[in-house]
Amino acid sequence: MSTIDLKNNALSNHIAEHIIEQIVTGELKPGEKLIELSYAEEFGISKAPVREAIYLLTMEGLVEKIPRKGAVVKSYTTSEIHDLLEIRIMLESLSMKRIAECGVDSVIFKKMESLLVEMQEQKEIGVYTQLNHSFHMCLIEMSQSEVIHNVYSRLKHPLQRIQNLSFSGEGNIKKSVAEHAIIVKLLKQGNVLDASRVLNKHNQDVIKSIQQWLNKGI
Repeated sequence: MSTIDLKNNALSNHIAEHIIEQIVTGELKPGEKLIELSYAEEFGISKAPVREAIYLLTMEGLVEKIPRKGAVVKSYTTSEIHDLLEIRIMLESLSMKRIAECGVDSVIFKKMESLLVEMQEQKEIGVYTQLNHSFHMCLIEMSQSEVIHNVYSRLKHPLQRIQNLSFSGEGNIKKSVAEHAIIVKLLKQGNVLDASRVLNKHNQDVIKSIQQWLNKGI
């Protein structure tokens, strides 16, 4: 039975976080049904907080309710995947524009350097996906735009789920690490324009990687 710390978060939020991890890492597949009783038994609780957790995930767009089937992991269409990745590119490009105007924040930059070290040492896809998102969030935070930050934050879990697929491709983590290292180097030099170009190419390559995955019909 799993142990849950209830000091700071509601029980339903803990369950939701657990399910999110299963979805992002691919443990739960698109279209797979979420069994309330299974989670209730796993955590040793009633089905009420599980039901609330599933409701929260439908609000995030990770789960959908299907008549006569119940709650299932949402399946994204090819169009939806492309839209999510294109929106990500637009937000990160706008963020880099703001960084060029405001300058590189030294505190956030140090956090990026630390994340890069962790990324260079990480081989597990799920963990790398989380580190990667944290790295890109640093760029968003550096924009000093609450609007950009809020919109980007809402895409967190769908993006992690999609990027997890990209990193499963052979050599993609190694390629990703190398490109993030270049971005860090350019930002350290104050060369935001070239860093933005590398970032854009990096993000476009993610779309190509996902397209290859989709073409396999998995």
